[in-house]
Amino acid sequence: MLLFFDDDEKRFTGVRQVGFARYRELLGKNWKGFFTVGFVTLLFFIPFAAGLVYAILSKSTLLALLFSLLGGAIAGPGLACLHDNILRRMRNDQSEWPVAWKRAFKQNWKIGMLTGAVQCGFIGMAVFVGALMVWGATPPSLGTIALVLFGSLLLAMLLTVWWPQAVLFTQTPVIRLKNCILFTLYHPGRVLGAAALQVVWWLLMLLLLPWTAFVVPILGVWYITFLSMHIIYRPLNKDFDVEDQIRASFPDNLPEEEYIP
Repeated sequence: MLLFFDDDEKRFTGVRQVGFARYRELLGKNWKGFFTVGFVTLLFFIPFAAGLVYAILSKSTLLALLFSLLGGAIAGPGLACLHDNILRRMRNDQSEWPVAWKRAFKQNWKIGMLTGAVQCGFIGMAVFVGALMVWGATPPSLGTIALVLFGSLLLAMLLTVWWPQAVLFTQTPVIRLKNCILFTLYHPGRVLGAAALQVVWWLLMLLLLPWTAFVVPILGVWYITFLSMHIIYRPLNKDFDVEDQIRASFPDNLPEEEYIP
């Protein structure tokens, strides 16, 4: 279990770790909060999941698109709050998670709805097409499968950098998209690695149903989101001066000695 949670309290010395040591430190101190926020996020996804299942059973493309967009608009604020809470713990913010969650929802529900609608619109259609291909009389070609996976990977790469900006900064969509492209070009390994992990994670969750239904309520969306943010956080903090800007506004919530140079 040490891969997930660090039960050695002596490791928490107040000095920020790096790499796998930092991964264990963050999970050891925050996994209960991550689990709680992740479970709340799953509740926001219920309309999306229910609508998509109904659309698949009805074999209606129009319903799949409609329910994906509407369900995504509902799920988006939950995802925004999840990213906000995880990023707070990444920078050792001292806020309690219920207070931070309420503040994040108030600040990010609009951008969360828009981003969630786009994200779930694509995911819903991909799942819908995939379900029809699996149940269809003619098996899908390798080219079709590759195209869906490639599109999913590109979307995951974009969203991996988009969500942190959405909850941290007030920007226009054009600037946010430009930053996503530039950050990916400067750190292709980290962004591609985080995105690939997300695609593989959710692909396994779908392919191994119904057994993974027991995993989703426990690890669900929070663990893969935490892992992705852990991979990109150091260059994200350095390139966007995240902690410097937040420390200037909220010095009590971000101790100086914890700063990553």
